[in-house]
Amino acid sequence: MKILGISDVELNFIYSPSIAQRFGDVDFVVSCGDLPYYYIEYVISTLNVPLYYVRGNHASQVEYTTGGVRSAPWGGVDIHGRCATTPGGVLLAGIQGSLQYNYGPYQYSQAEMWLHVFRLVPGMLINRLRYGRYLDILVTHAPPWKIHDHDDRPHQGIKAFRWLLEVFHPVYHLHGHIHVYRSDTVIETLYRDTQVVNVFGYREMGLTPARTPAAQPARRVRWEAGKE
Repeated sequence: MKILGISDVELNFIYSPSIAQRFGDVDFVVSCGDLPYYYIEYVISTLNVPLYYVRGNHASQVEYTTGGVRSAPWGGVDIHGRCATTPGGVLLAGIQGSLQYNYGPYQYSQAEMWLHVFRLVPGMLINRLRYGRYLDILVTHAPPWKIHDHDDRPHQGIKAFRWLLEVFHPVYHLHGHIHVYRSDTVIETLYRDTQVVNVFGYREMGLTPARTPAAQPARRVRWEAGKE
């Protein structure tokens, strides 16, 4: 199983017919925010696979395109504040936005982010009862506190995300928001049981299902992140 993660910046080789040759074998796409709706729609329509997304702090509430007015990308699955399951049985949950710094529509205080996280708890408990685990992939725009983040307020990480990783042990936490300009920037960090990955631009990843008892129909997964 292959996954394409995208976030923050439009790339010419993705917004072009070459995407079908380069990523035509992916099983689903995850968008971690701050991408225009038309870009996301192009990825969905060209690859013809499910796409799960959260909005970034720069997302437009309304986008005007040649195809009409958009308040969300057509065909995408908004996972902000909810849990979702892919056709292959991967358990996802998402939280949009960043820390509040200028009262934008997708900016929140640390306290509000705690509320977003707590609203995910019932769904993760149901996952535990049904599948034997809480969550495979946490999808957010902002990074967790003191992992890949910066000291300036707009790019500070979210404290509640650290708590979620510590308590519910997702296999991976995918985020965007932190732009990568240097080759020595840390974009992958193992935090306890969770691999935290910054998917700025794009990241192509492979999922290897692991064996689980027959009573647990969904499968725990292991990630291998591809690098250019």
